[in-house]
Amino acid sequence: MKDLPPDPSMSAAEPVRNPSASPFRGDGEFLRGFRSGALAGIPFMVVVWPFGLLFGVVATAAGMDLTGIMVLTSFVIAGASQFVLIELISDGAPVIVAILAALAVNLRLAMYSASLAPYFTGTSSWVRAIAGYFVVDQVYGLALRRYQDRPEESRARRIGYYFGSGAPILPSWIAGTAVGALAGSAIPASLPIDFAPPLTFFALAAPMIRGVPNLCAAAVAVTAALLLAELPWSLGLLAASGLGMGTGAAVEIALARRAAARADAGGAAR
Repeated sequence: MKDLPPDPSMSAAEPVRNPSASPFRGDGEFLRGFRSGALAGIPFMVVVWPFGLLFGVVATAAGMDLTGIMVLTSFVIAGASQFVLIELISDGAPVIVAILAALAVNLRLAMYSASLAPYFTGTSSWVRAIAGYFVVDQVYGLALRRYQDRPEESRARRIGYYFGSGAPILPSWIAGTAVGALAGSAIPASLPIDFAPPLTFFALAAPMIRGVPNLCAAAVAVTAALLLAELPWSLGLLAASGLGMGTGAAVEIALARRAAARADAGGAAR
């Protein structure tokens, strides 16, 4: 549903010679992109670090040991779903329900990956695998805005920017979680820092919600999430995600059919 620049997999200045050529080439393009991405990502450490801190405190209070907390936070790196998982398990929800709820929260990451995939066309499978590890809200928001604003950039610089933007963000999340887990109850759970990540992502995502399908999807998803917020085990979020995606897809199909019908009518009139 996102409007992507034409042919994002390769800029005009970068002809296709070897589809699997490494972006880490020797002309410095990757490093220049990495440096720009890192500079863009540094401010988000202020948001990510305290959110990780809060998760460490909550997970410790829920009875997890330090090893379990660090394994979870280092491999999942998805704050919202980690909170949902811990909360549901603490409330005695069945494990399968907790896992499904966490996966529902993470559905957005699959959509992020799909919208970023065209920009990684031609890269090796190991580059794409590492890129998948970096798919978090802030990295996605920074990267996609950059790609849409600068479609002429080379593939090497684009990929460098992506990895660079995650370089300060991911370690901040992991380090914050470690401090929170070690500090435990010394940090009050009522500390009002949990609002920062969703507010930050809203600021990143809002400018990218363009076009009727995206607006309809966002409106339906937000409305459904609010109306179904009282459902147990975060099932309302799962339903809202499905309704939003279904609405966006339906509107996009309807608009495409209307455009095709108008084109056919115009051709017949001639």
